[in-house]
Amino acid sequence: MAPPGTFRTRWTRLQNRIAARRAAWARPATAFVSSPEPRTIGSFARGRQLSAGNFMLAGHLVQQPGLPIWDITAPDAAFEAEQHGFAWLDDLAAAGDGPARAAAQEWTADWIKRYGAGRGPGWTPDLTGRRLIRWINHALFLLAGQDKATSDAFYRSLAQQTLFLGKRAHAAAPGLPRFEALTGLIYAGISLEGMDHYVAAATRALDRECNAQIGREGHLVTRNPEELLDVFTLLTWAAEALGETGIKAPGLNAATARIAPTLRTLRHADGGLARFHGGGRGLEGRLDTALVASGVKTRRTDGLAMGYARLSAGRTSVIVDGAPPPAGAASAGAHASTLAFELTSGRRPLIVNCGSGANFGAEWRRAGRATPSHSTLVVDGTSSARLGAAGAEAEWLSQAPRHVPVQMSQASDGVRFEGGHDGYVRRYGLTHARTIEMTFDGRGVAGEDMLLALEPENKRQFDAAFDATRMQGVPYQIHFHLHPDVDANIDMGGAAVSLALRSGEIWVFRTDARAKITLEPSVYLEKSRIKPRSAKQIVLSGRALEYAGRIRWSLAKAQDTPISIRDLAQDPPYSGDDDDQDED
Repeated sequence: MAPPGTFRTRWTRLQNRIAARRAAWARPATAFVSSPEPRTIGSFARGRQLSAGNFMLAGHLVQQPGLPIWDITAPDAAFEAEQHGFAWLDDLAAAGDGPARAAAQEWTADWIKRYGAGRGPGWTPDLTGRRLIRWINHALFLLAGQDKATSDAFYRSLAQQTLFLGKRAHAAAPGLPRFEALTGLIYAGISLEGMDHYVAAATRALDRECNAQIGREGHLVTRNPEELLDVFTLLTWAAEALGETGIKAPGLNAATARIAPTLRTLRHADGGLARFHGGGRGLEGRLDTALVASGVKTRRTDGLAMGYARLSAGRTSVIVDGAPPPAGAASAGAHASTLAFELTSGRRPLIVNCGSGANFGAEWRRAGRATPSHSTLVVDGTSSARLGAAGAEAEWLSQAPRHVPVQMSQASDGVRFEGGHDGYVRRYGLTHARTIEMTFDGRGVAGEDMLLALEPENKRQFDAAFDATRMQGVPYQIHFHLHPDVDANIDMGGAAVSLALRSGEIWVFRTDARAKITLEPSVYLEKSRIKPRSAKQIVLSGRALEYAGRIRWSLAKAQDTPISIRDLAQDPPYSGDDDDQDED
């Protein structure tokens, strides 16, 4: 993607503005062919907060009771995009009460008055597609009790935005933005009178995009699980809409059949997605809804999908990043997380990655992408991949691991993952190898991390790094980031850490005597919150003194922990200002 300020970007914006103005000049008369069926899922709690004037968008909380959403000065471009994308309409519809309906109707009508003439930042193909889907999904909610003039303006704006998409959907950036634009165009073409001539071309374009962007194994080049879920959700919406009209889209249906087994592999025991490469857990209920809508029930039997490996037994799941990070433009949101893992027990995450800090500013974004923010081994406090220096490709990864062999196999009492990466070979001559084993009942996980200088050239590199430490050894740390709800305490005289989950389960972390064990501060980054949540991490520290070294560790349920146990405490309901309680 061209960086901001380049000729290509400026040209695209100019073409969008021209197409928006031309669409706004048109006065097409239209109506719904049939009453659309809402498919998007919102949050009742967030809807109540919105109607009360607490605007939680893109990680920012703006509290302005009684103020229309368009009178709020956006803190950044991401906030502005969420304003004009109208995904918040799902939340107001989920609330569904009088204040929520009044806010939805007022803010939609106000958007038409302010921006309907082709002005404002909302006239991009991806935001227009996202907005059309919401307007069509919630049309009955928006039009209930409205007068004829307001309804006519609503229909006219729908048609004008459809005309704009018909001209500019192809110009959306490849990936999720283009999927949004094309799905919105298909939605509008099927739902609105006089717009059906867009459906065939948009369906063919969506088929081409599926073939180009979704790999044979149902993956995206960004390797972002949540982005894959977003694409999958859009495709299931488009497939349902097309299926209701009898239109066939073989490329689209084949893509959903490839993606569904991949998403099942990337799902933890609690139903949430693994948090890697900028992705979060996914909106609650969205994955299950999309999987049911797809009708695809198959799953991957080898435990490998989109470069991730999944070990599961009993009520425990472990997901490991077992592939090189994305390269080039696809790495703009990627993390240096090779061989990092997450572990979930039942409904409760235990070992996690810090997550994406994109919603908390540039510094948090870079920190969240660094290797120390992931549950893996770090050599000398450096990342296994570098973020580019300031400039046109500032967000791209460089010097990343390229050779990442992995293998899944059966252990004597469970299942085993083995992998390695060369991300530290260039600077230290060291290869990181990791083995993780899980018992058949899911009550025990054993790991081994190794640092190896394999080739003669690697040994010379290690010798140079070793000499630079004045013969003290190359320092390393192994991070195990804990979910904020985990209560951790050093136990057994510093030889172990007891980990209490809110479900009542007790896990015990142990390691051999080769590394120092400490409990240190950490953070948990969620885009649904306005602040990073304070958490803890277990850190094993040591120094590499030889060409080969290993550190063993284990996680096991305490002997008195039942096989199945209900949560002792429920999650607190969301509120716009509840994040303060997460700060130390």
